[in-house]
This record gives sequence, C-alpha cells and structure tokens, in this order.
Amino acid sequence: MLRVLIIDDSPTEVYKLTTILEKSGYSVEVADTGEKGLEMAKMNPPSLILMDVVMPGLNGFQATRQLNRAPETADVPVIIVSTKDQATDKIWGMRQGASAYLVKPIVEAELLKAIKEATAA
Repeated sequence: MLRVLIIDDSPTEVYKLTTILEKSGYSVEVADTGEKGLEMAKMNPPSLILMDVVMPGLNGFQATRQLNRAPETADVPVIIVSTKDQATDKIWGMRQGASAYLVKPIVEAELLKAIKEATAA
C-alpha cells in the first residue's frame, strides 16, 4: 500500500485529500507545517508527498526544494497542490523538483492520475 504524506495547514483541504486517498486504498499521514513535513519525511520517507504552497514558516516551494536535496527524500515524488494558479507559480514549483502541480479545488480524477504517474516513474 502506498503511503502518502499530506503537508497542508488547512484542515478542510487535508480532510478532502484524505477522503479521496483513503477510498482509493492509500495510507495517509499529515503534517500541518512545512517543518513538520520535512521532519516526518526524513524520519520515515513516504511513497509520495502532497505539498501545499501557502503555509506559515517554511512554504511549500522551500520544503519541496529541501526534500529534493536531502539524500533520504530525494527519490520521493512531490505533487504540489495549491491555490496559487499562475503559470509562474507552476514553473517555479516544477523547478523546485515537484513531479506535478495541481490547482485547488482539486479534481479527484486529476489527483489520482498525477499520483499514478508520479509513483510509476
């Protein structure tokens, strides 16, 4: 079973994502800050990370960059899931090492497709 770490400070978004993932057979863990997410990912690397961008402290772009540079998490795919929908945000997110960039509100089929593609690589 794939284990997904959700790094997002919005309880509503976490609930939505968790519901989609669990009904699709994924195991879910949650961190509500970028710092906690980095710590959790390094201690026990998940199969995949869903990363919000706008969070207090370490934002999603910074956390994604750090995850991609750390030897213990460099192979973990990160999908950014954000309300930031400008082309420049998407380009910047991919430059930080994200496997995909999805815009909220999330479409279940798009999320599951992105997860399949990211974990198949």
